[in-house]
Amino acid sequence: MEAALEALPLGESKSTTSPVIHAAKDIAFGSIAGICSKVFEHPFDLTKVRLQSQVLDATARFNGPIDCLVRTWQNEGIRGLYRGLPAPVVGAMVENATLFVSYTQLQNAIRWANGQPHTQDPTLPQLALAGGGAGAITSFLLTPVELVKCKMQVQMLAPGASAVSITSTPTGPTGAATLGAIKPQTLPGPISVLMSVIRNTGFRGLWLGQTGTLIRESGGGAAWFACKEFVSMQLIKRRAKSSGSELTRKDILLWESALSGACAGGVFNFSMFPADSVKSAMQTEEELRPRGKGAPPLTFLGTAKAMYKAQGIRGLYAGCGITVARSIPSSAIIFLIYDGLSRRFAS
Repeated sequence: MEAALEALPLGESKSTTSPVIHAAKDIAFGSIAGICSKVFEHPFDLTKVRLQSQVLDATARFNGPIDCLVRTWQNEGIRGLYRGLPAPVVGAMVENATLFVSYTQLQNAIRWANGQPHTQDPTLPQLALAGGGAGAITSFLLTPVELVKCKMQVQMLAPGASAVSITSTPTGPTGAATLGAIKPQTLPGPISVLMSVIRNTGFRGLWLGQTGTLIRESGGGAAWFACKEFVSMQLIKRRAKSSGSELTRKDILLWESALSGACAGGVFNFSMFPADSVKSAMQTEEELRPRGKGAPPLTFLGTAKAMYKAQGIRGLYAGCGITVARSIPSSAIIFLIYDGLSRRFAS
């Protein structure tokens, strides 16, 4: 049953599928799975970022995830719950496509380094190593996307931000001003936010919080893939034993993909959450706690110490509950769609 750990898509044969076609499928299926999961989870991700961003504030804006969701809905409507969505949709496509492609190619590299044949199934530690490497690679593409996303998600919390703006209209011979129409305030979109970062800090500024993303994605990637493959293997072994038949990785059922993916999602987010909290605090400081010109640059360790000093370990896990809760179905969706498409379009 070691074949249950096989990393190829469902129903795909090592001997008949070219590396180029395999990589193309990883990119396409990973992108589709990422988009679907991100649309589902974005309101919860927005809540997480807003809770993380208030850890260093003297007074908390929200009392918890439910309060944040309700007040966002009341003050900003459905549009507010999906504020900043374009950036994470792009990020989800990049993240999942890169993850799955890198994951497969790193397994091949590990086999080559160990002198193992290409057909040999990787061990669980090797899968964890490949998953961690895939996460590390992905982190460098993901940090600029997450920077834009986080900044947009706290736009309405910035000092002076308001859901509406009131215009004044000069009237009469003296030009006395009277109140005009109340209209929605126009907030910067993702391109404007991106260009603002480049203008103010240069291209290097797009990687603010990279240390946190690297820790989260490398450690989380190892946990995510290893947990998914381990649970999948156990489910397949259990079914094989009860049926008395020989089953391999390609025989996994979609509900088994979803369940193992759900377990992986919970493990990923809980294990690496403090790193994500520090990253979010760093990426939203300019909007929520501007320090002015001449201030020393932000550091990952310095921000982590400040957050721990402010609220202890609780501050580093602000928003963890709702993040883990949404990551379970979100990760299940990713693997359900990825494995389902792999089976449907298997060569």
